[in-house]
Amino acid sequence: MAKFWRLLTLLMTLTVVTAVVAATVTSPPGIPGCTCEDEAWASPDEGMTRCQLASDFLIALAYFSIPLELVYFVSCSHMFPFRWVIIQFGAFIVLCGLTHFIAIWTYGPHSYAVVVAQTVLKVLTAVVSCATAITLVHIIPELLHVKVRELFLKHKAAELDREMDIIKTQEEVGRHVRMLTHEIRMSLDRHTILNTTLIELAKTLSLENCTVWMPNADGTALELSHELERRLVQVPICIPAGDASVQLIVQTRAAVIIPPTCALGRESSHRLLSGAMAAVRLPLLHVSSFKGGTPETYHASYAILVLVLPSESGRQWRPHELEMVEVVADQVAVALSHAAVLEDSQRTRDKLVEQNKALQQARQEAETAIRARNDFLAVMNHEMRTPMHAIIALSSLLQEGNLTMEQRAMVDTVVKSSSLLSTLINDVLDFSRLEDGSLILEMAPFDLPTVLREAGNLAKPMARGKGLDFFFEIAADVPTHVIGDEKRLLQTSLNVIGNAVKFTKGGFVSVMVSVEKGDGRMDPRQPGWRPAVTEGFVYLRVEVQDSGLGLRETDIPRLFHKFVQADSTTTRNYGGTGLGLAICKKFVQLMHGHIWIESEGLGKGSTVTFIIRLQLIPKQHVRRDRISRDEQLNRVDLKGLKVLVTDDNSVNRIVTRRLLDRLGCNTTVVESGHQCLATLSQPGSSFQVLLLDLCMPEMDGYEVAMRIRQRFPPKDRPLVVALTANTDKDTRDRCLQIGMDGVVLKPISLGDMSSELCKLLRKGPQNGSVR
Repeated sequence: MAKFWRLLTLLMTLTVVTAVVAATVTSPPGIPGCTCEDEAWASPDEGMTRCQLASDFLIALAYFSIPLELVYFVSCSHMFPFRWVIIQFGAFIVLCGLTHFIAIWTYGPHSYAVVVAQTVLKVLTAVVSCATAITLVHIIPELLHVKVRELFLKHKAAELDREMDIIKTQEEVGRHVRMLTHEIRMSLDRHTILNTTLIELAKTLSLENCTVWMPNADGTALELSHELERRLVQVPICIPAGDASVQLIVQTRAAVIIPPTCALGRESSHRLLSGAMAAVRLPLLHVSSFKGGTPETYHASYAILVLVLPSESGRQWRPHELEMVEVVADQVAVALSHAAVLEDSQRTRDKLVEQNKALQQARQEAETAIRARNDFLAVMNHEMRTPMHAIIALSSLLQEGNLTMEQRAMVDTVVKSSSLLSTLINDVLDFSRLEDGSLILEMAPFDLPTVLREAGNLAKPMARGKGLDFFFEIAADVPTHVIGDEKRLLQTSLNVIGNAVKFTKGGFVSVMVSVEKGDGRMDPRQPGWRPAVTEGFVYLRVEVQDSGLGLRETDIPRLFHKFVQADSTTTRNYGGTGLGLAICKKFVQLMHGHIWIESEGLGKGSTVTFIIRLQLIPKQHVRRDRISRDEQLNRVDLKGLKVLVTDDNSVNRIVTRRLLDRLGCNTTVVESGHQCLATLSQPGSSFQVLLLDLCMPEMDGYEVAMRIRQRFPPKDRPLVVALTANTDKDTRDRCLQIGMDGVVLKPISLGDMSSELCKLLRKGPQNGSVR
């Protein structure tokens, strides 16, 4: 900037010096009439000369003012890139101004110095003007480029302004949408959602009216369901689903501008001249059913949302407003879907509650029926076993007497009939407990071959009596000592073998016992069943084959159902209730096994096979001191054994006393719990065994047993044994829990009574023996 001022000062000084020189120097020789004193220039027209003089003065003044303005511009612009061009241009203007300024003196007589000064100034003006022109040749493209860049930047700035306006609009739309969404999703009730949507849209967009059209049940029409300005109408307002405007809206995902003259437009406005209208579809979610926790959904229909602008404002729908309507419609559709799922889940929950109530009521009724049945069975069990006890006991006593052949035959018939009736009672009670799940296996160690041979020995006389060949074989690899339910295994084996003997008129019955290793023949009706052989367990296979009646293929599956036999002639010719195989199947299933029947047809015999699982006993834990039952019984002498019998039934008292007297016992009988306690409290009453009936009036056997434990020390009280007809496990467990020493079930024969008393005396008190 300092250089600029120095250059400008130099230029002004040069101009002044030139003017002074022109005023003082005379004209050079050789040019006539150019002296400053004698010669003068005359103007042909004095007025024109004066005008040119004034013009030159004004032009010179203008030329001198322009550099001052450029100097001011350059001094105020700190980043102007072409200052040297400004200097050239300023010099050019100053020189032009000086040229016009000197020209003032040329309109009248002037000296030679004026001519020289004007010439010098014109030469300098020409030089500076040429230099400036040459410089502008290079600068003008750059200036044009700057101008183009300026225009480009202006265009970009305008675009940015438009984009900012769009962003602001979108932010405003988003803010409104968030507010609407927040208000809409505050509830999951469908009507609340739609009413909130109408109110909030009307506030945000300043709507005149807003309506929602819902499809009817069959989808043939749209019905006005919600409206911002509700009308009092008696008949629902409907529009056919096939209307052109309706189809256009349903088939378009975006919002649609609709004319006020269409069906939707006419019904959505209350005025003759209505404002601009827009409509958008609302997908409706239908939940068909819940499967695996997830509802099956499908978009079967659409609702329509119609929005009406005020007619007085003359507004038209703008793009961002339509976009906001579309976003809100999507949010409303989501909220409606959630509401639909909630409504369906609530309906499902209500149905489940009703079903649960019905199931609970049915369960209570079933439990009541089961309790009634169990009570009935318990009563019938007690009432049937009580006379059976007398029949079996007295019959066994008669068998011990001196009878004629005819008398013995009749007594044997009575014993067999009573045994058959007792077996029938046991089958009915066992099956009832199997059905309600109250029967539990009694797991204990036992000698497996001995139990199996006992079943064979019991069936062999029946087979020999019918002239049948009876084969019984136990494989060498069958273990001796196992853990399981000895009684249920014996019962199942006897039932299957007994059926084979019963339904075979001639031929043979063969019993094969072996260890099942998983490679044997299985049930052809259930080929997928295989024994899961695990360590510490063994699967026992019992196969009973006969040459008897045989079976039809269609009859085999029915035989394991209760009260079912092959045909009516079977029951008529052979008797039976049809419970045996049903009970065997239940027992086998409890022992983690399987049972099935195979037959080639009628008259070709049949084969019954059952497989059960038993637990093995390690050899080091097997007791080596097992002795036979006869040896155990012979070790206890029952003669003189003091026994107190307490029973409210006179027949039972007589029968039990007869059995004990036959065994040589010293028997005392009483008929109530109070008499029992009084008898035990008498001085010198040293009873060794107390046979106590559980079902007695006033004081039952349980209370008598508890009072005995409270009154008498262990050394002074007898062995307390329950004598009962109840066969359920709960009765036995309760007897043992209150401290009884054993349980004897009615009916009981002479031999069973002797065996039970010997076991009780051998084991002593607090061991809990159960027959």
